[in-house]
Amino acid sequence: MDLQVFQRAYQVSLEVHRVSLEFPRIEQYGLADQVRRASKSICANLAEGYAKRAHSQPEFRRYLLMALGSSDEMQVWSSYCRDLGYVEQSVTRRWQDEYASISKMLQTLIQRVKEASAER
Repeated sequence: MDLQVFQRAYQVSLEVHRVSLEFPRIEQYGLADQVRRASKSICANLAEGYAKRAHSQPEFRRYLLMALGSSDEMQVWSSYCRDLGYVEQSVTRRWQDEYASISKMLQTLIQRVKEASAER
């Protein structure tokens, strides 16, 4: 997929996945699973929505909104990871900065889709 936001979300989700594998065993079905699913869901929703964009701009926008929700969700999960001592402050900061950028990119894309739909 050639969307820059997808590429960024994919790269950070790989890091989140790798780091979360090191969480304590008790968290593997809790927090670790949640951060893996939320980070990957951004990519999955972008891919699915992008595939449907030619047939339905509103459907594309709906998937973008779901990706945005997951990106914002990762801000919260990152704080939990830090506050529970599973990731360093520097990792949390990098993740939160990256997800903030991804959210901004998604908001811009959502606005463009909305404007394109209004022009039709």
